[in-house]
Amino acid sequence: MIPRYSRPDMVAIWEAANRFHIWYLIEAHACDALADLGVIPVEAAKAVWDKGNKEYTPERIQRIDDIEAETRHDVIAFLTELAEQVGEESRFVHQGMTSSDVLDTCFNAQLTQAADILLADMDKVLAALKKRAFDCKDMPVIGRSHGIHAEPTSMGIKFARFYAEFARGRERLVRARAEVATCAISGAVGTFANVDPKVEEHVAEKMGLEPEPVSSQVIPRDRHAAFFATLAVIASSIENVATEIRHMQRTEVREAQEYFAPGQKGSSAMPHKRNPILTENLTGLARTVRGAVVPALENVALWHERDISHSSVERMIGPDATITLDFALNRMAGVIEKLVVYPENMMTQLNSFGGIHDAQRVLLFLTQNDVSREDAYKIVQRCAMRVWKSFGIDPDDPDREAELDAEDRTAAEHDNRLFFFLSKDADLARVLDVEKLSALLDEDSISYHTKHVDTIFRRVFGA
Repeated sequence: MIPRYSRPDMVAIWEAANRFHIWYLIEAHACDALADLGVIPVEAAKAVWDKGNKEYTPERIQRIDDIEAETRHDVIAFLTELAEQVGEESRFVHQGMTSSDVLDTCFNAQLTQAADILLADMDKVLAALKKRAFDCKDMPVIGRSHGIHAEPTSMGIKFARFYAEFARGRERLVRARAEVATCAISGAVGTFANVDPKVEEHVAEKMGLEPEPVSSQVIPRDRHAAFFATLAVIASSIENVATEIRHMQRTEVREAQEYFAPGQKGSSAMPHKRNPILTENLTGLARTVRGAVVPALENVALWHERDISHSSVERMIGPDATITLDFALNRMAGVIEKLVVYPENMMTQLNSFGGIHDAQRVLLFLTQNDVSREDAYKIVQRCAMRVWKSFGIDPDDPDREAELDAEDRTAAEHDNRLFFFLSKDADLARVLDVEKLSALLDEDSISYHTKHVDTIFRRVFGA
């Protein structure tokens, strides 16, 4: 992954020094188990630890690369360099094992290391979302369906919804980590013909993994497909939050915006610009993480007991997907922590369309006062369309500006244009005393819509 979107701790997991160190640990722990079984001398296992347990310096890594350039085999190159360190006793290393035992166990160990970092990252996002949810719990904002004003909600509910989504994502990642944390030391075609299953059990315990029940010669790739699919779902949750923020930052909305730092520039051409660059960036990074899913799914189908069609794929998607998601989660946490919200603009938006957000409330009120649902819907919709028209939006011909009559212009003088047109509706007057409707709409509309916020919060955050 390019340095621009990389963080050092995650990058280190995929660097050669860590990979070779894990390979070494697998071989050394296997030697211990083989010695305990009497297959190799105890002195040989001790020599592997005493002479081979050295830092994988750039010089050692280069030596392995030089050997691989000749052998065209990475594990053999590694074992040859290890033999140079250990000496004569190295002939007992890799007894009964095959390359996949090292490669697959290492890859799974790296994925579990990566998952631990990602879980810590998600805790940061969850903490930021929870704080903002409680800070904004009672902050009204218009809810939108299909991008259009619907009914009021609260900014806190938005954050609570995202919190619940990321909490589910974290639970999935815990399960995905457990599923991919397996070890295979089963030898050629996975039959344990040349290596006792107790070696696998010992290596697994020492590496913090579980023995793979049946490995053929490679660890089944459905485990990895589930892992990368989980990363993709988390990335999509990041995009979900990012998309919401990008909308709220639009100039004509301006309910919230990314923090704009002193000295920050928004455009090389237009000095006035304050762009949602971080959330746009997160949208793009999410696409990159999701790009690992199809290759991971295609890796599940391998030929017979072993082929390496998955190998080149995993050398790329392992580092790229985890490094990208690590960066994205940390960026997401920072965006949420520093997000600037504008409660006054939220109220302005909420009240900007003449009270039509109470249309359903009026509809239900009519049905509870002996009006059929069909008739109630016709009355309320007719009056709501008049509200749209009073704003110059012709409901019958959206391509032209509505021609306002005297009643439309009078409605424009009222804060609650919906009630104005309802009060003038002859059909409504025949079935309901308008004073009853006036009393209903005189009540606090916002508290009506947000009266169950505490219930939602208890469900999300607990008591």
